[in-house]
Amino acid sequence: MLMTRGQKIFNWINIAALGVLGLTMVLPIIHIIAQSFSSSVAINAGDVSFWPVDFTLGNYKIILKDTTIWTGFRNSVILTVGGTLINLAMTSTLAYALSRPEYLYRKAVLLMIMFTLIFSAPLIPNYLLVKQLGLLNTLWALMLPMAISAFNLFVMRSFFLNLPNELLDSAKIDGAGEFRTMWSIVLPLSKPAMATMSIMYAVAHWNRYAEAVYYISNRHWIPLQVRLREIVFTDNFGQSDVSSELLMFLSPEGIKMAVIVVATLPIMLVYPFLQKHFIQGMMVGAVKS
Repeated sequence: MLMTRGQKIFNWINIAALGVLGLTMVLPIIHIIAQSFSSSVAINAGDVSFWPVDFTLGNYKIILKDTTIWTGFRNSVILTVGGTLINLAMTSTLAYALSRPEYLYRKAVLLMIMFTLIFSAPLIPNYLLVKQLGLLNTLWALMLPMAISAFNLFVMRSFFLNLPNELLDSAKIDGAGEFRTMWSIVLPLSKPAMATMSIMYAVAHWNRYAEAVYYISNRHWIPLQVRLREIVFTDNFGQSDVSSELLMFLSPEGIKMAVIVVATLPIMLVYPFLQKHFIQGMMVGAVKS
């Protein structure tokens, strides 16, 4: 199909606008990476733009020899993996139940879930609930209270509503129960939606900060984002066995940038592998046939 002159101009304008928008998102990341590999002299002089000046790995040596960074990294990995698995299990089972027309009171449950999407519980009741459950100073306090996101639940339910009823009915005719039907048929067909939920939940858990400050005072269990905040705002780089000469050559800004790179790198590496499923899941689960 040939495009008219107006359509071609519109496409070029779209490409240019989206390209500029993309650069505004990518260039700050490149600048941060460049500063993380630059010396203090270059950073303080403002010579670093989008390429490292006086290349050095000293900033990364500082943070990688800080044991609190590794402790926070370990806690964030446990929180992200464990929390995401809990989220997927809870969200998929509830979304499947709410997508089946034969289940009673599903509309009432949907209304209650919609209420939580509009009005969230205040901080103090949440804190008292977590305290009474004995979850304070544990990673469970960052996983169990956020087991289901109302928004993600509606996306998953919309995806399940698009599955053919004939396929599910045939499974029941063959003698499959609800759990067998869901495990053997529904979930394998829902890989795009599951990938979408995985990346959304994983990013939320990896960036978990406020809840960690509220519920965790034991530094042995603080996630990486809390430690990152301490470094960025207080210049508290912890204990390191690097030489004083190296510390003099480095800049606090360069160390902060290196910490930001280390904190965001895992999610940046995982997302490309799920991007195709992520986009497909958002497109399919966004409408109801």
